[in-house]
Amino acid sequence: MANKKPGFSLKFGINKDIGIDLGTANTLVFLKGKGVVLTEPSVVAIHAHTNELLAVGDEAKAMIGKTPSNIIAIRPLKDGVIADFNITKMMLKYFISKTLKGMGFVRPRVLIGVPLGITQVESRAVIEAAIQAGAKEAFVIEEPVAAAIGAGIRVYEPVGNMIVDIGGGTTEVAIISLGGVVVGKSLRVGGDEMNQAIIRYMKRKYNLEVGDRTAEQAKIQIGYATEPNRNEKFLIRGRNLATGLPNSIEVSAEEISEALSEPCNSIIETIRSTLEKSPPEIAADIMETGMVLAGGGALLKNIDLLISKVTDMPVHIADDPLACVAKGTGQALERINLLKRIAISY
Repeated sequence: MANKKPGFSLKFGINKDIGIDLGTANTLVFLKGKGVVLTEPSVVAIHAHTNELLAVGDEAKAMIGKTPSNIIAIRPLKDGVIADFNITKMMLKYFISKTLKGMGFVRPRVLIGVPLGITQVESRAVIEAAIQAGAKEAFVIEEPVAAAIGAGIRVYEPVGNMIVDIGGGTTEVAIISLGGVVVGKSLRVGGDEMNQAIIRYMKRKYNLEVGDRTAEQAKIQIGYATEPNRNEKFLIRGRNLATGLPNSIEVSAEEISEALSEPCNSIIETIRSTLEKSPPEIAADIMETGMVLAGGGALLKNIDLLISKVTDMPVHIADDPLACVAKGTGQALERINLLKRIAISY
């Protein structure tokens, strides 16, 4: 008989543990032994009158802004926390079932990343949603800790490390040592607010109303946190607010960069205020090692250069920054004794 690893229970098979990055924009699922197996938008489409589930994830996101009156496409999380409990429960159940498809009846243990500063009530709501969605046991872990683990930072050692996790709804800035957050701050600015900044800019400058998906495409294609490296253009389509008719305008990377300056400055101010509160010994560690950027917002062009210039510190973008939290939850599940020190269960 194979030796049982210390700290692990045989009642959990290798494929029964799930780590979930329950994000405002996207949900990623890590299946123990297989890695990240699912990445889909955190969107649910339901029937307006019966609340019947119609679509989840990619299929539901494609419906946003294009549904008839009897169909509602909902993002059930706002600023990283549950805004609609029942819809979140349906979404979690769908993602868990999809992840475990073909494995028979399995009730997994689930670890879910949540924002810094989440209240006990909000944490309980996340855990209860996971239990009602089919989990046998559920924990939550602070997202910056999970992101740091997923980025390869040795968070359990007595060394100060800094992680900046720029998600869809929030930016989590944390200084971590010995597996816990020494100083941390959660800012309700992320990829969604960047999209909204572009929408506001187009309305203010061109009197053009554009959708969230169009703004996101512009951000991805030609968005820069600093002055653009190239003179790029992007055709934005929307509705002219004066005439009410469809219209399209070609915008430059410089204009999108200008639109993004406000949310980028908010993120930088949060980084600064977090650094100011760090203990001297930990500040010395961070000056040497720098900070790591994770989350989808880390993919914004030149954001590492901007933060490095303002803070005069080394800034590194994690490998596969979008998957850091999901990977971190999965890796934390594999070290169960340490997990019990940093995770919360109810």
